[in-house]
Amino acid sequence: MDDRNPTTCDPTPCGNEIEHQNSEDTPDWTPATVKAAVRTGDRLLGIDLGSKTIGLAVSDGLWMSATPLQTIRRTKFSKDVVELLAVVEKYEIRALVLGLPVEMDGTEGKRCQSTRQFMANLKGLGNRLSELPVALWDERLSTAAVQRMMISEMDMSRQKRAEIVDKAAAAYILQGFMDAMGFVR
Repeated sequence: MDDRNPTTCDPTPCGNEIEHQNSEDTPDWTPATVKAAVRTGDRLLGIDLGSKTIGLAVSDGLWMSATPLQTIRRTKFSKDVVELLAVVEKYEIRALVLGLPVEMDGTEGKRCQSTRQFMANLKGLGNRLSELPVALWDERLSTAAVQRMMISEMDMSRQKRAEIVDKAAAAYILQGFMDAMGFVR
């Protein structure tokens, strides 16, 4: 970690774990927190948070695969929460993996601040969402990688890509997290 910038991403062997200084106002939203909190059979929810949409993906109970689930069209925070809570309850989610849009140079910009604020708002609700452990996961290039795959390997039209890119990016983030954390049993 760069001592001059406490929000610099420290590349680890997996290249994606987000490091940050711990302080009273910095929650423990780390991959290790999620890994320690879940048991075999528990399902994880991957989240790709955007300004207009929220892409969601769900893991299987063995943590072998992430499946794109749905895209929420964002309107108001309260409506986003209702939809997220419905997914958490329906799929019996036990932890959240939220993509953190770190800049290419490893620093956290405004989009990261927005993502952290969104999660802080969720944690302050006092409902099921606020009880779940959370891992912030570096999502650099996730949407670009998914779009490249949809174009080159699937020859998918622009309209079809637009319909599924957010939930596919959430699956990409969640799968990367599970693979890097050694969740495959």
